[in-house]
Amino acid sequence: MKITEHIKKANNKTLFSFEIIPPKKGNSIQQLYNCIDPLMEFKPHLIDVTTSREEFVYIDKGNGLLDRKTTRSRPGTLGICAAIKHKYDVDTVPHVLCGGFTKEETEYLLVDCHYLGIDNVMALRGDAMAHQKYFQATEGGHPFAKDLVLQIKDLNSGKYLHNVMETDYKSDFCIGVAGYPEKHLESPSLQTDLKHLKEKVDAGADYIVTQMFFDNQKYFQFVEAAKEAGIHVPIIPGIKPIAVKRHLQLLPQVFSIDLPETLISAVESCKTNKDVRQVGVEWAIQQSKELLEANVPFLHYYSMGKSDNIKKIASAIF
Repeated sequence: MKITEHIKKANNKTLFSFEIIPPKKGNSIQQLYNCIDPLMEFKPHLIDVTTSREEFVYIDKGNGLLDRKTTRSRPGTLGICAAIKHKYDVDTVPHVLCGGFTKEETEYLLVDCHYLGIDNVMALRGDAMAHQKYFQATEGGHPFAKDLVLQIKDLNSGKYLHNVMETDYKSDFCIGVAGYPEKHLESPSLQTDLKHLKEKVDAGADYIVTQMFFDNQKYFQFVEAAKEAGIHVPIIPGIKPIAVKRHLQLLPQVFSIDLPETLISAVESCKTNKDVRQVGVEWAIQQSKELLEANVPFLHYYSMGKSDNIKKIASAIF
C-alpha cells in the first residue's frame, strides 16, 4: 500500500515507522530480524531500508603499488525489502540514490521493485564519496534528486529510458523525498532549500521525510514555511534518539543540525553511555508526545541498527 494511502486510511491517527541499515557484507540478515522483531508489536506501517553508495578500497599488489577497486560494504537493500515484506507483511521503502547509480541501473532497480510489489520508494541524491569534498554525479547518473523523481514519474507513466518502450502496464510508485528543517548543509539558506524541495514536489514527490531534529519548533516552523512555499504533501518528522556522548559532536558535524542546550547539558552530565541512552529515550518520548498532539502523519524513527531504545519510546507512545 502507498504511504499516502496509509495516511488517508489512518484518518488523522499518527502511524509508526522506522528506518534500518543493511548489515555489512558477509553478515546475516538475522541481525536485522533481531532488530525488527521487538518493534513488530507496535504494528509499523512501513520500514525504510537505506542504500549505501560505492566506495573505494585499495589492494596491495605486492610490488609497492596499490590497485584501486570499487565496492559496496552494505549491498542488498532491495533483497532486504523483499525479505522483510515477505516475513512480516509490512510495507518496505527502499532508498534509491542518484550517487553511485546510472539512469539505466536505476531503471532496472525500479523495475525489480515493481516486480516485487514494492509500492513506495525514497528518492535521494545521496552523499559525496569519502574522498570527495562535494557531491559529484555519477557518469550517466542524475545530479539532483529532482531528476531522479522525474525518472520515477516517467516510469509511472509507462515511459522508459531511451524510448525503448511504452506500455499501458505501469508502475505506480509513491515517491518520498528528504526535507531539512534546519536546511541542507550545502544550501546557502533555508529559503533556497525550500525552493529546491518544492522543485522535488513539483516533479512528482508524494511525501517528505525530514532529517532528524531535536527541537520540535524547528519542525513546526519548517512545515509552515513549506506550506507558504506552496508545498502541500505530507511531511513526516524523522526522530533519532541520542545514544552515545560523542553524538554531541558527531550529529551537528555530519548533519549540520543544532542541539538544544537543555539536551546538551543532560548528556554532558551523564557518567556512562547507558545514562546517555536513557536521556536520549526520554528526550525522544517528549518530542514524540508533542508531535503526536499535533497529529503528524507518522512518527518515523532512525534506529541505526539497534531497536532497544526505539522500543522504549514506542512503548510510551503507541
